Amino acid sequence: MGGVVSVFPNRKRKLHTTRSWDFMGFSQQVERSTTEESDIVIGVFDTGIWPESESFNGTGFGPPPTKWRGSCQVSANFTCNNKIIGARYYKSDGEFGPDDIPSPRDTDGHGSHTASTAAGNLVSMASLYGFSPGTARGCVPSARIAVYKICWSDGCDDADILAAFDDAIADGVDIISLSLGSSNPHEYFNDSIAIGTFHAMRNGILTSASAGNDGPSRSTITNVAPWFISVAASTIDRKFSTKVQLGNNNIYEGISINTFDLQNVTYPLIYGGDAANISGGFTDSSSRFCYQDSLDQNLVKGKIVVCDDLVSGEGPFSAGAVGALMQGQRRRDGAFSFPLPTSYVDTNDGSDILLYINSTRNATATIYRSTEGNNTLAPFVGSLSSRGPNPITPDILKPDISAPGIDILAAWSPVNPVSEVKGDPRFVPYNIISGTSMACPHVTGAAAYIKSFHPTWSPAAIKSALMTTATPMSSAKNLDAEFAYGSGHVNPIKSLNPGLVYDAEAIDYVKFLCGQGYSTNLLQLVTGDNSSCSETIHGTVWDLNYPSLALSVFPFESNNISSRVFNRVVTNIGSPLSTYKASVTAPAGLKIQVNPNVLSFTSVGQKQPFQLTIEGTIIESTVSASLVWDDGVHQVRSPIIVYVVS
Repeated sequence: MGGVVSVFPNRKRKLHTTRSWDFMGFSQQVERSTTEESDIVIGVFDTGIWPESESFNGTGFGPPPTKWRGSCQVSANFTCNNKIIGARYYKSDGEFGPDDIPSPRDTDGHGSHTASTAAGNLVSMASLYGFSPGTARGCVPSARIAVYKICWSDGCDDADILAAFDDAIADGVDIISLSLGSSNPHEYFNDSIAIGTFHAMRNGILTSASAGNDGPSRSTITNVAPWFISVAASTIDRKFSTKVQLGNNNIYEGISINTFDLQNVTYPLIYGGDAANISGGFTDSSSRFCYQDSLDQNLVKGKIVVCDDLVSGEGPFSAGAVGALMQGQRRRDGAFSFPLPTSYVDTNDGSDILLYINSTRNATATIYRSTEGNNTLAPFVGSLSSRGPNPITPDILKPDISAPGIDILAAWSPVNPVSEVKGDPRFVPYNIISGTSMACPHVTGAAAYIKSFHPTWSPAAIKSALMTTATPMSSAKNLDAEFAYGSGHVNPIKSLNPGLVYDAEAIDYVKFLCGQGYSTNLLQLVTGDNSSCSETIHGTVWDLNYPSLALSVFPFESNNISSRVFNRVVTNIGSPLSTYKASVTAPAGLKIQVNPNVLSFTSVGQKQPFQLTIEGTIIESTVSASLVWDDGVHQVRSPIIVYVVS
């Protein structure tokens, strides 16, 4: 089996989804390295791309960069241009669904959305039916896009993911954007994403990967290998609300992205639990949630249905309802589109609505078109975003960083309706969706922006620059603190000039894996070469030169944490002559020392080691601290988290 890296079941992975760049302070007028930016190639691993979108128009672009070695799988319905310079598709099992097109064309929308967020052209007057109007753009609009379609109607296969990594590396991409992941964590040697990204890193390519959409529960993040950057989804200063008016004139405000307008006309109101599709074998226990096929068409047609959960709306829609009022206790930090007029209200308002239904024989309501407002609390991490701690390596903090991922407008496939529900008549070139899939390409774009100015920087250096310059976020608005947002909110402009970086090479990750107890056989499943562990090739997790620091302790240790030493090395990429002083912020009871606490540099590229020691007590199950190296110009910040494991 020569050339085989690893053998494991071919599991399926799932996908994780204008104002956002301005919200981060990254305006259209930022400094650009124009020639170098047009040589940057971003590899997008997703559902393909819609090449006719204005976001990917090749007009005005020169030929592909000379380094480009990729190809375009031209088909009857797909061609590349000087913006989309490469496109491939993968389906190792050969099984296509009825809506799948065997070509790089995107029939879903997800891939076009992520690609345009990272590197889409400037497109004026973009909106979703007037919502979020403005200029849609990527971070690096002059960059080129290479498409690797690995996701289909039935998911994303491991075999296809690994094949796409091999091709992207050979093709010559600079950055990879990967907005997909597993439902469950896997050891690195058994994880196609960990293996593929390791090979990319070894070839000088940083991968940006979505954290996952299984929050807000802890330890739900699954993309956790330390050689790529894991991205959480945060809000921007945009929010949608949708008002509902009952026949008794009471008005309730829920959330959704409702582009429909009922023209103030009221319709009969019915509770889903009173409209079970009995002939179809359903009872009120399922119809109250408005599940698919659970509603009796004769009872709900032409009415607004009240549902006891947040669902896709497909049930009421297919049963002929005019609208849906959904009630529940889920957090209300992101809005969704539905195939019919819908508003999602909290349970208190839902109870009032049900009382009204039960108080009259002629209950009526209307649902208004959504209004777009200002989210003054932004940024904070969305409830959908997967949280740490890291389920595979507890003392590597994940996610690494947060980026806009809630209510993001970007390019869309005009053959998939707004709500992604069949029968929805709305087909658009730009759509608003949410997820860590949407956050990931923001960091992809920021990494490409750095690469355009610093083409020789390693993947670890780019990652360090992004993490150490991130804007700190508030644990008051994010109760999971660093387990929600990592180092903080991405700041593309500051990341260009971080001052110092925590660099690392493939051998450093090999030492880390050896320290994790990997045998030579398991190690080689990840590295794909003849790497082996020895007394010299071996390191602890606390010695990996990572830009953040995490320490897990058992409950009996929390009152007396033994001295734990972290070894780090920083590389000067700022002023040749510079002196950095360490500043530590820590809660009472936790003693954090840095030795030496002053680092002096005399040249660019010079490296200086230091040790950080943690000891003492923690009075809460999770506490946050930080280390900042400051030379008066640069503040190189590393988050520190100490927590109790059960």
